Amino acid sequence: MTTAPHQESSGDDVPTMKKHSSTCYIRQNNFEFCGYKLKIARILGADLGVSAYVWDSGIALCRYFEKEKINFTGRKVIELGAGTGIVGILAALLGGNVTITDKPNCLMQIRNNVYINIPPVCRNRLKVRPLVWGEDQFNFPTDYDFILGSDIVYRFDAYADLIDTLHQLCSEHTTIYLATEFRTDNQSMTFHDVLITEYFNCSVVDSSNNRAIIVYKISKIGTNPYESEAAIAPEL
Repeated sequence: MTTAPHQESSGDDVPTMKKHSSTCYIRQNNFEFCGYKLKIARILGADLGVSAYVWDSGIALCRYFEKEKINFTGRKVIELGAGTGIVGILAALLGGNVTITDKPNCLMQIRNNVYINIPPVCRNRLKVRPLVWGEDQFNFPTDYDFILGSDIVYRFDAYADLIDTLHQLCSEHTTIYLATEFRTDNQSMTFHDVLITEYFNCSVVDSSNNRAIIVYKISKIGTNPYESEAAIAPEL
């Protein structure tokens, strides 16, 4: 991601900092959604890159769940590119059976936030697992009720792998919610308006006042993204 991270914009954001190791610090910010008070810790200095921030798109998606009174009770949910895990943690508090995923080096930060925010009695409904797009999606089920992602449409060279991963994880009955902040240098609008529409229905359900952040509701059309490749592949 080439732009500087936005400051966390929650009204009750109260940052605290404590030492995690000789080179790392934990910064904690407070948020409230759907009546739940979340304490989201970020490990700074651990080479987590963009995953060490609570991006505005994550906050926007949580607020969308609050505004629409979305209830995930009994539903099978997976979050992609979770970073701090704020979206998946809220989905679990709203009743979902949630799998939170990201690259392996981000999982310690996510597990720490799960421990802070999810009561022990509910932790059996939440898993934290590594998932690298384009590589690990075949290790997961294909029948999720919801797939969630916030600010995961930010790097053009990862778009094909992301679409393949979304296609593998969902059925025609899956609802995908993606919250995207549009930036001029990464073709994120092309992803939503062109690339993903070949295999998915994509509609806008919410946006910020200046439309810099848009929440999309996406569903699978049913086309196999590998069929076109097979059609042009030479015979062996």
